[in-house]
Amino acid sequence: MADELMAQFLVEGRELVADAARELAVLARDPGDAMALDGCFRSIHTLKGSTGLFDLAPMGAMLHAAEDLLAAIRSGRPAGSHDFAALVEAVDQTDRWLDALERDGALPEGSVQLSQAAIARFGARDGTSSSEPAPTADWRVPPEFAGLAGTAIRYVPRPDAYFAGDDPLAIIAAVPAILALKISPRDEWGSLESYDPFACNLVLEAVSSAPRPEIQAALRLVGDQVELATLAPARAAPAAEGGSARRTLRVDAARVDRLAGLADDLVIAKSGLAELAAEAEKLAGGRALGQLLRERQAQLDRLVGDLHATVGTVRLVPLSPLFDRFPRLVRDIARSLSKSVELELEGRETEVDKAIVDRLFDPLLHVLRNAVDHGVEAPATRRASGKAEQGRIRLSARPDGDRVVIEVTDDGAGIDPARIRAVAVARGLVLPEVAEALGDAAALDLIFTPGFSTAASVSEVSGRGVGMDVVRAAASGLGGQVEILGEAGRGTTVRFVLPATSLLTPVMVIACGPDRFGVALADVEETTRVTKDRIHEVRSGRAFLFRDHPLPLISLGELVGAGAPAGAAAERVLVARIGDELVGFAVDAIIDRMDAVVRPLNGLLAGAPGVIGTTVLADGAVLMVLNLRELVA
Repeated sequence: MADELMAQFLVEGRELVADAARELAVLARDPGDAMALDGCFRSIHTLKGSTGLFDLAPMGAMLHAAEDLLAAIRSGRPAGSHDFAALVEAVDQTDRWLDALERDGALPEGSVQLSQAAIARFGARDGTSSSEPAPTADWRVPPEFAGLAGTAIRYVPRPDAYFAGDDPLAIIAAVPAILALKISPRDEWGSLESYDPFACNLVLEAVSSAPRPEIQAALRLVGDQVELATLAPARAAPAAEGGSARRTLRVDAARVDRLAGLADDLVIAKSGLAELAAEAEKLAGGRALGQLLRERQAQLDRLVGDLHATVGTVRLVPLSPLFDRFPRLVRDIARSLSKSVELELEGRETEVDKAIVDRLFDPLLHVLRNAVDHGVEAPATRRASGKAEQGRIRLSARPDGDRVVIEVTDDGAGIDPARIRAVAVARGLVLPEVAEALGDAAALDLIFTPGFSTAASVSEVSGRGVGMDVVRAAASGLGGQVEILGEAGRGTTVRFVLPATSLLTPVMVIACGPDRFGVALADVEETTRVTKDRIHEVRSGRAFLFRDHPLPLISLGELVGAGAPAGAAAERVLVARIGDELVGFAVDAIIDRMDAVVRPLNGLLAGAPGVIGTTVLADGAVLMVLNLRELVA
């Protein structure tokens, strides 16, 4: 139970920290924004209440003091920039502690001192709150509860509970196995004219037969407003009967991953029906059986496709939890470099497959670190060039068909292609004549070469030999691509183009010599047979006439090391679009067309050029799916 509560606390805690940080960013620009102030107060109040379930006294004390400061500001106390700076630091410190809890299971050493320092910045001497009523010392269980066995609950909401976003009735209703409930006023109601509809004047008392940890979990957000007493040894809660169906269901991610894996295996298994149908049609009188098998395969194709697409949508999660981790990290990196940087987030609601989100943190952090260190200039340099002292970095995401585009853009010094060429030559990565012949786009791509770095010295942030090649390898491992755009003095953009979900990819299976390969059907414009008299030798290559237009003809077998197609009166050709041009690829045979789950390469083969990934055929053989664009690049 404790482990489950901690896991839930970490998930909810990060969301609340992100919410508070966003509201504080609004308040930094407009201190009078009442909605942002209320939102920040609710987030910190909820987070503070959750700490009561665990041994997190330093965190709870600091958040309590932050809540007091926000309550005072909401009550009309003038707020200065130092107040919001102290609140931002408290939220950042909470985020660091959440990292420590996830990593080590406990707050790090020195947490008490850090908490006391944060409280001092708020102008408070300790973590106690003067805005909340003390628990009633002489609480007596109501006589209506006599004879009941379980845990008695007394919940006295704060007078400003509604402003904090609390719904006392909903909170008490969430307690499992309620046996009795009594609602009464805390103070006399008085006359109707004096009634304040915005003040909570309730006392909620109840008895539950659920185990105490479950009761505490249900009341964790208002733990400082609740008293519990044991009426008798608690017994297990009876199984609920009838109840309304829930609209959401929290499922362990491993179970969803297992379901996705089974859906992938089902795609592979159903492909074998085509071979069975072909074998059946070869038998005497088996034509009818073969056709029936093909009909069943077509029906199964539709069902499996729908199942795979549905499982893919179940795995979609918003990028917000990932994006919201970066503002504090960027502030920490900028502070270590004596820079001031603001991180803007766009497209947080964009949904991407969970497996991709889980593996994006490290490459994005690497790119953001480079943007702060190499991109954004020092304050003095920015002033001299007429820029604002505070640098700006934008982390954005947007859907693009079945893919998602994620960009990190800074307004820093940009990239000089000439310097990139010079550094690459100095480090022995390319020959001088090769570097000179490279265009600006190709020169910028040298940044992804292993061993490339422009750092002049080793620091805590960069210059340790871990370069952008790691970022490209990570993007390739996710089935995507990464590129860098920029020019001197005009900032830099690093763009990731990644699959949004694990969709089925239509693949054409072709033969080159004894080997089989796959080609994404989306890359193939047309297939044709080209007779020898239409093929012409052109310098060191070949070309053929396709609808009265000459197209280059390339042996796909030679590109993949399988040799040229066997001599025949005509050659099988795939006409593919490479950029803005059509190119013909000669193959030995076109075997089949299938819907496949293409998985990116990993391990030693991760990032291998010319290969999108692999899939598995019905006979268990591994099929490499080729990237025609990279093969001819």
